[in-house]
Amino acid sequence: MDFLQLLSWACIVFTVGMFSTGLTDLKKMKASQSADNIQFLPFLTTCLNNLGWLYYGILKRDGTLMLVNVIGAFLQIVYILAYCRYTKERRRALLQTLAMMSTLAVGWGYFSVVVSQGDVQLSQLGLVCSVFTISMYLSPLADLLEIIRSRSVERLSFPLTVATFLTSTSWTLYGMQLQDFYIMVPNTPGIVTSLIRFFLFWSFGADGQNKPAYKPVSM
Repeated sequence: MDFLQLLSWACIVFTVGMFSTGLTDLKKMKASQSADNIQFLPFLTTCLNNLGWLYYGILKRDGTLMLVNVIGAFLQIVYILAYCRYTKERRRALLQTLAMMSTLAVGWGYFSVVVSQGDVQLSQLGLVCSVFTISMYLSPLADLLEIIRSRSVERLSFPLTVATFLTSTSWTLYGMQLQDFYIMVPNTPGIVTSLIRFFLFWSFGADGQNKPAYKPVSM
């Protein structure tokens, strides 16, 4: 097995493991028959991210990207359906889901009809997916600042931090091997934010290791 194949398997295992963390929320919703205290928007944004990268993987004919994001999108759809079933705010959840589907339809129409097929199509889609992934990785920075102010890490999950670090690192190395900056660059913030969280655990202790703070956003 060469290094690229090893990285491919690492990307698949670590990323699917991250996406599977939502199963905890799914189990909680089923047991309580309620979606209280469950965040819905991360399911939608992660699903949108998965479908964007799936399209990129199809255009690039990259089996690793396709497999990971098919599994990721499937899991997010399961989480979305479960949330819509158990939430008391079903109308709001359905409207947000409709907004996501509309965004997907507009994006698919643009990249399939408006943009010329080939390198231009691939580069523009890669840029959009990269910007979206980077924004998702950077979104928890406000929470990290609050953790620094409160000097408490109870809102962080150490296992999820480790998973994010391993996933981001494997995708960054995978992108470097393929010389694909659209894969490499957006995962670099995941490494940086994970290192920041490791520093916070080292500085303030690990009181909240079993309380996930962020949803997976990886490719």
